[in-house]
Amino acid sequence: MTLAPWDYLFIPFNSHDFHDIFYPTWIAALVLLVALSVLYVLRTRQLRHHPPYLELYEWLFWTGLITYSWILVSAVFVFDYFLVLGGEIIGLATLAWIRFIRFPPILEAYEQKLAKQRYFSRQRFSRPEATIRPKPARRRRRR
Repeated sequence: MTLAPWDYLFIPFNSHDFHDIFYPTWIAALVLLVALSVLYVLRTRQLRHHPPYLELYEWLFWTGLITYSWILVSAVFVFDYFLVLGGEIIGLATLAWIRFIRFPPILEAYEQKLAKQRYFSRQRFSRPEATIRPKPARRRRRR
């Protein structure tokens, strides 16, 4: 380290100036982008009947796509490090906000709704007679 820490913010983010973090950063962004895409496809197929979970994964997907793509673009076009660092901080903070602040109340309300539906369904079909259709009364013909 030959410069003050704040002077590194205005140096281009490339392999020459940031040789110890340049390759791990863009490789991790690429791997996380692929993992995020695969996770999004798998989880949306599994949870297709649960709209709040679909919305959560869509929010996470688009935020992750923008964040990790920003890291890749900034590595390719050699932006200053403060732009790369700012994008990473904002993107990861947004991902954390979505997962831990925005959606937990929505998911909790949805779980309560599902629990009520299961309870009423169980109560409705708790007697064996409830599942058996009664035979219709036969009418006698008048002569």
